[in-house]
Amino acid sequence: MSTATEVVDQLIILHNDDETPEDFVVDLLASTFGKSRIEAKALVAAITTENRAVCAVHTPAAADALLTKARERIQAAGHPLRISVEPVSTAGEAHCAFCFNVATPERTLIRGKTAFICDACVQTAASHLSEIARQKPFRCAHEAIAWHFSGLAQDEIVTTMRRFPGHMRADLQRALDSLFSTAPIRFFGIHEPYRYETLTFTTLTQDGQHAATLAAAQFQDVDIGEDEPVRCLNNGLWLRREEDLRFAIVLSSHREFGHEAGSCVEIAVPVGEAGATFVRRCFTTLETAVHNSRSYRGKVLSFEGEEDYRGRSKGLLVHRLPDVQREAVILPEETLRLLERNVLKFVDSREMLRRLGQSTRKGVLLYGPPGTGKTHTIRYLASNLPGHTTFLITAGQMGLLTQYMTLARLLQPAMVVIEDVDLIARSRETMRGCEEPLLNSLLNEMDGLKEDADIIFVLTTNRPEQLEAALAGRPGRIDQAIEVPLPGEIGREKLIRLYGAKLELSDALVGEAVDRTKGVSAAFIKELMRRTAQSSLMRGGSVATSEDIAEALNDMVFSGGRLNIRLLGGADGEPIQANGA
Repeated sequence: MSTATEVVDQLIILHNDDETPEDFVVDLLASTFGKSRIEAKALVAAITTENRAVCAVHTPAAADALLTKARERIQAAGHPLRISVEPVSTAGEAHCAFCFNVATPERTLIRGKTAFICDACVQTAASHLSEIARQKPFRCAHEAIAWHFSGLAQDEIVTTMRRFPGHMRADLQRALDSLFSTAPIRFFGIHEPYRYETLTFTTLTQDGQHAATLAAAQFQDVDIGEDEPVRCLNNGLWLRREEDLRFAIVLSSHREFGHEAGSCVEIAVPVGEAGATFVRRCFTTLETAVHNSRSYRGKVLSFEGEEDYRGRSKGLLVHRLPDVQREAVILPEETLRLLERNVLKFVDSREMLRRLGQSTRKGVLLYGPPGTGKTHTIRYLASNLPGHTTFLITAGQMGLLTQYMTLARLLQPAMVVIEDVDLIARSRETMRGCEEPLLNSLLNEMDGLKEDADIIFVLTTNRPEQLEAALAGRPGRIDQAIEVPLPGEIGREKLIRLYGAKLELSDALVGEAVDRTKGVSAAFIKELMRRTAQSSLMRGGSVATSEDIAEALNDMVFSGGRLNIRLLGGADGEPIQANGA
């Protein structure tokens, strides 16, 4: 009695030759043996490590047909790749599905089928994971997160969040780029259908109807007063690995009604000390970068109030003010020396004062009639305080004083300028209930500074009498008042030559203009020279004449009446001569 011959399946095996290109092997495995590109790359890695790997198991007839087809492709391409067949062992040992070495491999699920994979092949495939992972498609954030943290339950992941002020967005972006943007396993932008909500890691893990979908990364240019703006990311999800630690970073915008928009950074890690240590290190680096504030330090700043026509984000506005040199400041020499002694030379002596236990705070009040050059004088100070950050605050922005002061402390040494401070001064009789006038708020902020704070306050006013009582009641907050007077004869001559520098002005004409402008402000003289130039151009001449000055003065003084004189910076006292009589 005979028995049927048992049919033994055949193993098709690829051998390493160190010559055949990897791309050809991957393509052969995909097109001839039906492997996915991920499986094919894992097999190539196993061949490199073990010098051989099983690429298929078939009946003898099927194995022979595939072997013939594969050898034809190899021969046509001219590669030395060797491929062979071996019978499947019937001894009952467990064999690795990749290298087919007899071993004690782990049972693993591959494409819905159970297979054995030895430790060596698992480690080899893992070393190629980053490259393979970049090819895996995802539609929603929760899919990518679940894939990245596969094997971990939700309660085995913990997140930590920090919120950073919106106006420090450029410094935060640079720190994020340094920490996380190089070589992530994956990075995604996130679609935000509800702009009033803050994206969180928990939100991104939700599936269903409201699952967060992945999208193109969205950037916004932030002007920091340099040649190129900083490209700041609106939101993003990084999936990364550092050695054996898997982690995710979520960047989003923090939105809270009535508050400045901020930036949130959330880091998700597996529960445990390794993850906690990593998170502390990351946030320490981010916070240090923001506190160093290299993007805005040493510049002239104010909070933006309106949309930027260039389409750049709201936040801090960097003012590009022209440098003002000493010779361009038209003040009496005694006034200018007093100003420099109390600001520029004071700054130079700060360290010595600090060693002597003296305060390094400073408060200066510039007062005088409108148009005498107080704003121009502030530009001179800003140009000559190297390393100082200057904040320009208008009376209308005093509601943001707390934010300004927080930033001034962060970016000190700083000069805080509040123009037209009389507009925020109100008498106690006009207050209601427990309302506090804005001037008192300012003085309280000045009181709250540490004695060694490197912050200078410069206040300007056209009406010092409205401030006198409040300032006298808090002595020492303003420790120097400096009058910026109407220009005298020497000052008027300098102003005429400054603003008429491109006009052909004879010495006689300059002297005539000086005589006709007694009691006017610098702003008045600037407008006078503009109108004189206009009159000269209308006559077709290239040289300004006495008639040009007379015509300009007539329009400014007599035709417009007393109101026009005040609007242009003239005075009510001295009569201004239009015709030189």
